[in-house]
Amino acid sequence: MKFLVTGSAGFVGYHVASRLLDDGNQVVGVDNLNDYYDVDLKKARLDLLRNKPSFQFIKLDLANRESMAAMFNEYRFQRVIHLAAQPGVRFSIKNPLAYADSNLISHLNVLEGCRHNKVKHLVYASSSSVYGLNRKLPFSTADSVDHPISLYAATKKANELMSHTYSHLYGIPTTGLRLFTVYGPWGRPDMALFKFTKAILAGESIDVYNHGEMYRDFTYIDDITEAIVRLQAIIPQSDPTFVVGEGSMATSSAPYHIYNIGNSTPVKLMEYIRTLEQVLGITAHKNMLPMQAGDMLDTHSDIAELYKAIGFEPATSVQKGVNHFVKWYREFYKV
Repeated sequence: MKFLVTGSAGFVGYHVASRLLDDGNQVVGVDNLNDYYDVDLKKARLDLLRNKPSFQFIKLDLANRESMAAMFNEYRFQRVIHLAAQPGVRFSIKNPLAYADSNLISHLNVLEGCRHNKVKHLVYASSSSVYGLNRKLPFSTADSVDHPISLYAATKKANELMSHTYSHLYGIPTTGLRLFTVYGPWGRPDMALFKFTKAILAGESIDVYNHGEMYRDFTYIDDITEAIVRLQAIIPQSDPTFVVGEGSMATSSAPYHIYNIGNSTPVKLMEYIRTLEQVLGITAHKNMLPMQAGDMLDTHSDIAELYKAIGFEPATSVQKGVNHFVKWYREFYKV
């Protein structure tokens, strides 16, 4: 099939595009190559994709309405996997306006492209951050997500609402994916594992928030990729029997669905750091700091619906995943 993968130079987008190409599909990758983090890392990912048959890259800002409409009209994608976004909980607190174009206008332009070109299925990345102030664990897609604690989370919640509206009005099948703390080779430099590894190898201290007293549902990139590729083949169907307040908040009378993709085995932050120290053979110097604004205390995914849909449960251990990341990091940066 012919896929559009937005954010194809990004961490998750690169892995998903690569897997789709290996499976024999055509992929058009789109990315604006912004400088939120190292552009050379993004270009290195793209170089690997360009070596695969049936890949085409378009440098494009998804917030550009005319260019997006023209691209959709020209390529007539069968399916769209929308992974481009301005990430970062903490960055959203200091730079809120960056999220309007990247996460709201861009998502609307993707929806409009799907609407006018009869795309068979739109899969898009949401985030575990939408659970916000929720304290009932594990987080279930049946739970309310009306109390986000960062603008980033609020934009992801907005993406889910926008998608439901288009599914309802125009019958576009949409699937939202609440991703839980993705890590692994080719990861983002602004994420904990990358920052910790870089600092420890350089002999610098690492910042540990809430004095390490938090849990994260760390999910390895290959597990995320596997789930996304399987879910793109599961097209949501309309359910005329659905009644608001009686059915799950993850479904609808429209062809719409939300899934959690997480490891469902939360790990304490200090244990995560100890695993990295063991793999590197170096003890980190730690700055123990209070909780940061916008951070969630704990995350834990309920993935029963994911397993029911695709028969797959992410299960890569932190030990294995951290080993793979460190091996990649040392090879890529020659340290």
